[in-house]
Amino acid sequence: MACDPGGRPMKVVVLTGPESTGKSWLADRLRRRFGGLVVDEYVRHYIERTQRDTTLADVPAIARGQLAREDAARAAAPHLLILDTHLLSNMLWSRTLFGDCPDWLEAELQAREYHQHLLLSPTGAEWHADGQRCQPDLDDRQRFCEQCRDWLRQHRQPFVEIAGDWAERERQAIAWTRALLDG
Repeated sequence: MACDPGGRPMKVVVLTGPESTGKSWLADRLRRRFGGLVVDEYVRHYIERTQRDTTLADVPAIARGQLAREDAARAAAPHLLILDTHLLSNMLWSRTLFGDCPDWLEAELQAREYHQHLLLSPTGAEWHADGQRCQPDLDDRQRFCEQCRDWLRQHRQPFVEIAGDWAERERQAIAWTRALLDG
């Protein structure tokens, strides 16, 4: 296990779930509260750079970009590594949008250690269009959340579900992260 310069073992928290549930906002709030490093969502930069809709052929490049950011942050060995997303989202979005996904994504995802997943529910979170989001329907976002939950359970990954208004989401995320760091 990697340790920070002070000798504390690095803890890795992943924010996951459907779009427009506060992952990026909470990642920043956790960083402000506890320090550490945040790895943002590579696909947003990829879409901005390519200026077109993504295809199944783009998924490997997007996943490799996400992994490269995660690996660079892991190499810095902060006491807390906060991932705005990880390969689970890449994998599920690939299946949702294109009906397929490169096999190596799941194997790569399972080969990494994540100490806590904060699964953000769409319940209580209003959807906001930003030019890249594509699931305004609550049922679609709920289905994506269920797919995340099912995968996390099936692969015995540590996770807690977070719902409610923005203040409640922040309160829960802080409490779970504090418990992880104190544990």
